[in-house]
Amino acid sequence: MSTLFFDLDGTLIDSAVGITRCVAHALDGMGHPGLPDAELRRWIGPALRTSFGTLFDRPEDVERAVELYRERYDVIGWTEHEVYAGIGTAVTTLHAAGHRLAVVTAKNEPHARRIVSTLPFGHCFDDVIGATIDGSLSHKPELIAEALRRFDLPATDCTMIGDRHLDIDGARHHGMRGIGVLWGFGDEDELRNAGAYALAHEPQALIGLSSGIRPEH
Repeated sequence: MSTLFFDLDGTLIDSAVGITRCVAHALDGMGHPGLPDAELRRWIGPALRTSFGTLFDRPEDVERAVELYRERYDVIGWTEHEVYAGIGTAVTTLHAAGHRLAVVTAKNEPHARRIVSTLPFGHCFDDVIGATIDGSLSHKPELIAEALRRFDLPATDCTMIGDRHLDIDGARHHGMRGIGVLWGFGDEDELRNAGAYALAHEPQALIGLSSGIRPEH
C-alpha cells in the first residue's frame, strides 16, 4: 500500500474562522487597516511569513506580525475549525486498508500536532510534519522533503492530497502524484492548472484514487 500525505487546512478541517480572525488580530496589532474577508481567505495555505511579507517591508515587522498571529492562535484560534463531512470516514477507511498516512502542513508543527491529536481520526496518522517555529522549514516542497526523510521513502511511493496549488506544486517538485480536493479553499481551475493528477469532489473519492482509480474530471 502507498503512503498518503494529507494537507490539514482545507483538506481535513475547515479552519477559515480561526485563521482569518488571527490574521485580523495581527493586522490590528500592527496598525494595519485590515483586509476584506475574501482577501483574508487567500491567506489559508501559504506560509505566514510569505503572506505578511506582502504587506510589510521590514523583516522585523513581518516577525512581529507572525508573533501577534500566534498570540491569538495559541489561545483560541487553533480550536476554531470544523472537520469536513465525510473526511473522517475516508481517512479511517484508507488506514484500515493498510495505507500509511501522515499530515504535511505549512502550519507550525506544534499547533498541527495539537489539532490532529483532537481529531476523532487523528490516531490514523503515523506522523505530523509541519513548519518550524522560526520559518526555516515552511514551504510545501521542503515539508514534503522532510516527510520523505522521516519515512525514508521514495517520492514515487507517496501521494500528496491537498486543496491548494501549493500542495500540487510541492508534489510535482518531488515527482509524486498530487490529488486536489474540491471542498477546501482552492478551486478547480487552480488545481488543474497546477497539474493535479486527479481531483476529488468528495472525500469518498479518495478511497478509489488511492488504488489508482481516476474519477472523471
